[in-house]
Amino acid sequence: MEADALRIALALVIPLVGALGIGLSGRHPNRREAVTLVTAVLLCLTVLSLLPEVLAGGRPTWHFAEPFPGIAIAFRVEPLGMLFAAVASLLWPINSVYSIGYMRGNAEKHQTRFYVFFALALFATMGVAFSANLVTLFVFYELLTLSTYPLVTHKGNAAARSAGRVYLGILIGTSIGLLLLAIVWTSVLAGSTEFVAGGLLRAAGVQLSGPLLGLLLFLFMYGIGKAALMPMHRWLPAAMVAPTPVSALLHAVAVVKAGVFSVVKVIVFIFGIETLQGVPWAQWLLYVAGFTVILGSMIALRQDNLKKRLAYSTISQLSYVVLGAALLAPLSVVGAALHIAAHAFGKITLFFAAGAIYTAAHKTEVSQLRGIGWRMPWTMGAFAVGSLSMIGVPPAAGFISKWYLMAGALETGQLFAVAVIVLSTLLNAAYFAPIVFSAFAKPAADDDAVHGEAPLPIVLALTATAALTVLLFLFHQVPLELAGQLVGEPPGSR
Repeated sequence: MEADALRIALALVIPLVGALGIGLSGRHPNRREAVTLVTAVLLCLTVLSLLPEVLAGGRPTWHFAEPFPGIAIAFRVEPLGMLFAAVASLLWPINSVYSIGYMRGNAEKHQTRFYVFFALALFATMGVAFSANLVTLFVFYELLTLSTYPLVTHKGNAAARSAGRVYLGILIGTSIGLLLLAIVWTSVLAGSTEFVAGGLLRAAGVQLSGPLLGLLLFLFMYGIGKAALMPMHRWLPAAMVAPTPVSALLHAVAVVKAGVFSVVKVIVFIFGIETLQGVPWAQWLLYVAGFTVILGSMIALRQDNLKKRLAYSTISQLSYVVLGAALLAPLSVVGAALHIAAHAFGKITLFFAAGAIYTAAHKTEVSQLRGIGWRMPWTMGAFAVGSLSMIGVPPAAGFISKWYLMAGALETGQLFAVAVIVLSTLLNAAYFAPIVFSAFAKPAADDDAVHGEAPLPIVLALTATAALTVLLFLFHQVPLELAGQLVGEPPGSR
């Protein structure tokens, strides 16, 4: 096996071996958590070892198997997949530290099962990120859904089981009923399911236009239910019954990012930006994404439960990525790719802070947070940083991605997209700024029992992700280089 193939194989095998090790050490919590941390760090180092070659223009490849003629399980590391895998693998060790503090601090049951399925979810995430074709993407997309289901239903109560049914029903229903049909149709049209720079359909000379092109785009976009385009978004707020580390996994590290990653990958590598430009039957996606951005923000504004507010914020923020891809401009696609990373760091910080508040103060509602900033300064300081990133204010990473999204909207003359970005930014401020203001500027209730921060692992983790949110703003050259290569810019051009 060549060195490139070996590193891709290791990125897939390490989480699997880690899951096995976690399961075998379940009776010894310290050993189990040590295995979790070592596995997460090894995966991160393995994934980052691929980065220099991708930045230099290389595309590491591994052809694993061809179970049926013309249907291969194969992997190729291209810039968008590299960015997604790097973000997920970098956040896993931090999430693991956080999980140790949270699961112990709240005396959660079935902790070994939790860590095992978390590792399996990262295995599936790596498979999605490095997929070389639609078949491989579909296999690992489904594995990601199945491996996260036990995490969503972790508490085992009626609410968790109900949320699990919604989660599986929507995600499996859309992928089997729509995405699989789109993949089969694409294979028939193009004679392949390979991801091709410039677009598979364009490279294969497929002459698909009018309503049929719009229908194929619809099957892909709504078949990728993890992207949470309305009305296929209900699974996401329903899944908030899970423990906070799972919410962080769903919203920042794996599931929703796999959704919007797949959306961008399909538009760029299956259809091709030039194929969809100026096609009236492809314009619907821009308006659906814009509608989801605005309505998600408006619903978030009405939520008093902190995790639900963050969940609807995620629905809105995900559609920034879809909006950027739907604008079909190089600058907007760069913004979409950058927003995958910016949202990951900012939103995981916000969920970490919500979990810290629950662990230390057992508060779950926004209306309960007045004055808490001075009693939990590290937590609420990190929350403020994450909020700035969601709003798009420097020096947080969200500013960079929104800048490119706005530039792409102006470049294409899409005033609708400009209006969506401006209005949603104001709405973001409306539902995040009052939380920070109330936490630091209003007095605490007389009976407030908050005595300090959450356990140290939780505080360390949320401080780290807040710092990464700022560092991504200051040092964004590497993700910008990867995003630039995605739209055809040569290595080192930025």
